[in-house]
Amino acid sequence: MSRSSSHSGDSKRYYDWLYHAYQDMLAAKRLIDDKRLYGQTVFHCQQAIEKGLKAFLLYKHRKLFDGHNLTWLCKQAAMTDQAFTKWIAKCALLNRFYIETRYPADIPEEIDREMAEDILFAADEMTEFICEYIKFDFNSYHKRGKKTEGKA
Repeated sequence: MSRSSSHSGDSKRYYDWLYHAYQDMLAAKRLIDDKRLYGQTVFHCQQAIEKGLKAFLLYKHRKLFDGHNLTWLCKQAAMTDQAFTKWIAKCALLNRFYIETRYPADIPEEIDREMAEDILFAADEMTEFICEYIKFDFNSYHKRGKKTEGKA
C-alpha cells in the first residue's frame, strides 16, 4: 500500500521524514517530565516511529508507504531488514495511541510513568537505529525550502 506520486504533497525525501521524526522525539523527551502529559508523550513517540519507519521504507524502496498502522509499517521494514522484528510488538502497542491520545474517549487510556518511559525508550532506540542506518544527522540537516523571490 503505497501512495502514487500524484496523490499527496508529502515529501518524497527520507531525510525530511527523519527530521520530523527527530523533532517528535525531542518533544516526547521534554513532555515526559510532566505527568499530565504522558498521553502527549506517547503520541509523539507514535509519530516519531511512524515517520521513522516511513523514512526507512522511502530510503530503501524509493516510494512513500501510506497509512498509520505501525505494525504494518514495521513488518514492511522487517522484510527489508530483520532488525525491525524486535519492535513489532511495541508497534502493536503504540497503534492504540494514534487516536486515543488526541481525542476524548469514554474510557481514557491509563498511561503511567513506567509505560511512558518504556515507549519513549523503544521509540528513541528505533529512531536512532534508523538515523544511524541512513547516516542522518539531525544537527547537520538544513531544511530545504522554496527559494524566496530575488534570492538565489
